[in-house]
Amino acid sequence: MSPSEQWPKLLSYARLGAQARPAPPAGDNAPRTDFQRDFDRIVFSTAFRRLHDKTQVFPLPENDLVHSRLTHSLEVSCVGRSLGTMVGAKVLERHPELAGAEVSARSFGDIVAAACLAHDIGNPPFGHAGEDAIGSWFKGHREHTEGLTDQERADLEQFEGNAQGFRILTRLQIPKNPGLQLTLATLAAFTKYPRGAGPRPATGGIATKKHGFFQTEEALFAQVAEGTGLVPQDGLGVTAWSRHPLAYLVEAADDVCYCILDIEDGFRLGLVDFADAHERLTAIASHDARFVPQPAPTDPDERKERISYLRAKAINHLANEVQDAFLEREAALVAGEPQPKGLSDDIPSAQALRDIKDFTLRTCYRSRGVVQIELAGYEVLQSMLDVLVPAVLAEAPTQKQSKLLTVIPVGPQPEWGAYQRLLRVTDYLSGMTDSYAVSMFQRLTGVSLPR
Repeated sequence: MSPSEQWPKLLSYARLGAQARPAPPAGDNAPRTDFQRDFDRIVFSTAFRRLHDKTQVFPLPENDLVHSRLTHSLEVSCVGRSLGTMVGAKVLERHPELAGAEVSARSFGDIVAAACLAHDIGNPPFGHAGEDAIGSWFKGHREHTEGLTDQERADLEQFEGNAQGFRILTRLQIPKNPGLQLTLATLAAFTKYPRGAGPRPATGGIATKKHGFFQTEEALFAQVAEGTGLVPQDGLGVTAWSRHPLAYLVEAADDVCYCILDIEDGFRLGLVDFADAHERLTAIASHDARFVPQPAPTDPDERKERISYLRAKAINHLANEVQDAFLEREAALVAGEPQPKGLSDDIPSAQALRDIKDFTLRTCYRSRGVVQIELAGYEVLQSMLDVLVPAVLAEAPTQKQSKLLTVIPVGPQPEWGAYQRLLRVTDYLSGMTDSYAVSMFQRLTGVSLPR
């Protein structure tokens, strides 16, 4: 099947869990596309709102200009919209027959923007340290997961924010719907890792690096995969499909933003010297067609403006390179062929981008303040798991455990098995903001009491 035959299905505007309806108006003059409705539904969701107080790199920052998960997600969505629209325009030039299939360049951009907006919506407090805190707790407390299947146990021991995000979008937000009833195209583009939990397959490429849904949502993702024409991946040892081609643009937009913006945050916090930030950003920004070389300023405010300028030019140049990389691979991506690496690792500026990643890893991610708060995050989350897990599993809860169960919104139902009860705990913890997690920990442990 040719790309022009596959793209219409990959861009499916059918909604998960909703009744079929007539095709919406197409083209760039439509008042609001279905994919823009996806974007708006995500913006107005409570899970998205909580990202304002979730760690991007620097937990609980005192500097208001440092990125949270919310501002990061908004910026990634802007880059993603540009990438999607640029790629969409080129795809339509290649396949003019798509114009008669209700496809527009705007559709590509709106899908990628919505998927980018939600890409971190399932992350627990304290960033990736929070994921590891939850997963490592279950690895060390297998007495609480006896009777679970290997895959159910893997969901907990390899707790993954991407899978939690799919669960939020398709089940937890407006549970009676269930979920936000997003389009199949947006949900497929959102899912960077379209496989279930378990050992990482030896084959399958970058799309099998992690898992993108829990066992409770496997059937829902199967509907997404079938509706968008994703190719089943057999022989991997886990249930898996090919990655949606636009998921590669979502991944690239995230890579570009966090690499470039993390070094800017590090500079503003005094963790990165101006000379280091200037040199590394210039290595990319100087290739942009509109780059204007200037002597390095000495005034502190002018230095901040210069770093912001370099950041903008670097992102613009990287977006153009990512577009070219996507178009080179278009046929393989649309066919669902496994890819060994992402788009940002296959561009002329890839080495310069890796240099920035390595540099910020040393200077920012491993800075003393970040590590100290991450360690505190382990204590906060694991201490709450210590008391909440026995409470939800207890057949005859003690008086204290009964009180603990009232803390969890929509607590466990009598008919639920152990797996569903444990997921309710991880739902509760992963939904917390950084500040709320600290506050709840203090209250549950008696360190702080409500007035």
